[in-house]
Amino acid sequence: MKFLKTFLEPVDMTEGSPWKKIVLFTVPMLVGNIAQQLYNTVDSVVVGNYVGDNALAAVGSAGPILNLLIVLFVGISVGAGIMVSQYFGAKEREELSMTIGNCITLTGIATLFVMVVASLLAKPLLLLLGTPDTIIDWCHSYLLILFIGSAGLAYYNILSGILRGLGDSMSALAYLLVSTAVNIVLDVLFVAKFGMGVNGVALATVIAQAISALLCLVRLMRMGTIFDMNKRYMKLQKKNTMKIIQLGLPSGVTQAIFSMAMIVVQSLTNSFGEMFIAANVIVMRVDGFAMMPNFSFGTALTTYAGQNVGARMYDRVEKGAKQGTWIAMVTSAVLTGLILIFGKSLMGIFTKTPELVDLSRDMMGILAVGYIAMAVTQSLSGVMRGAGDTITPMWISIATTIFVRVPIAYGIAFLTRTPQLPNGRQECIFISLLLSWVIGAIVTVFFYKKGKWKNKAV
Repeated sequence: MKFLKTFLEPVDMTEGSPWKKIVLFTVPMLVGNIAQQLYNTVDSVVVGNYVGDNALAAVGSAGPILNLLIVLFVGISVGAGIMVSQYFGAKEREELSMTIGNCITLTGIATLFVMVVASLLAKPLLLLLGTPDTIIDWCHSYLLILFIGSAGLAYYNILSGILRGLGDSMSALAYLLVSTAVNIVLDVLFVAKFGMGVNGVALATVIAQAISALLCLVRLMRMGTIFDMNKRYMKLQKKNTMKIIQLGLPSGVTQAIFSMAMIVVQSLTNSFGEMFIAANVIVMRVDGFAMMPNFSFGTALTTYAGQNVGARMYDRVEKGAKQGTWIAMVTSAVLTGLILIFGKSLMGIFTKTPELVDLSRDMMGILAVGYIAMAVTQSLSGVMRGAGDTITPMWISIATTIFVRVPIAYGIAFLTRTPQLPNGRQECIFISLLLSWVIGAIVTVFFYKKGKWKNKAV
């Protein structure tokens, strides 16, 4: 029992072997990210097998709009994680307490905004994208349920980000595993048993996310030895609020622009018909798992850099950045290889349509090398963000998305038009994504080596 208690204690990443601290912190978070990816994956598997390929396409088509309209949560979460990790590393209890309290209040305000505005914009955006008539009603109802019940999504992401900033990735993992199990059970119950279709998987997700958020809140309230949580700290303070926004806004803007680009590309995707839309959904679900090591190491390095920058240990930051990036690249290469080897079996989980399985596997093959490039981008961007430089990763993401991915996707589609392929070759969607990843990695390495992130500490 004593060992378990010690294992669950927040991790001080300013001491010990850098790579060991990073790996030990990353592993539970990686498992947690995989579990979180199961939310969308299980939704897709259940609707694909119990409702049909069109329902699968509906759930996937709703994704870019969902991502666009929850960027407020992304911004608060990133800003909170950076400030919490730096104040924790600097042992500044008062500032840490004020940051956490202000984040909880800010999240409540952002949630109310999303519930109202996003619900009103969902249908117009679906129409703007040219969503096929056969799936638009399913897309709309799916989004409405998720937006109205967005409090769970918001608070889980922000509170788990705070826990990770404190070095506690184990608690967030445990709570996410519980809610994932709940989500899977409710998905099958609502869709297979009650016949609720797309609405059923959305409702299951909302309930499961609310449970994980509540568990995170309870955990934070029991960490009184590290910070204080009371009404005084819940009152918004201009200094803390503006700092959270200042640090989180670039990531929120990046997510917003990335999501808008995804919406533009989704419009092109929709032009290829329901079969390709469904294939795109399957690839993106598998892609979510392939990206997990990259996102996990990126977040771990954000916390690692934040704590060590807070302690003014810059040599240790660089040492950990190098070690963490190499481990991330190797992990990504192994996982991507496994996905390619067992690709058809993985695609077959989502649908029993042979043509759809083959199409999905072919598109996944295009992206393969890109995951190693993304390991570099996510790791080094995580270091820069942890140090307080959220602007540089933002501009890199914006540039590679707007000036690489979107033009290349539409350019290839235009240049490959034929009487047999009036909209061009559908491979353009994934070729453009691959190129944006590779170029992004090269640019990220360049700016990391310039070292301006060292002057951005909170």
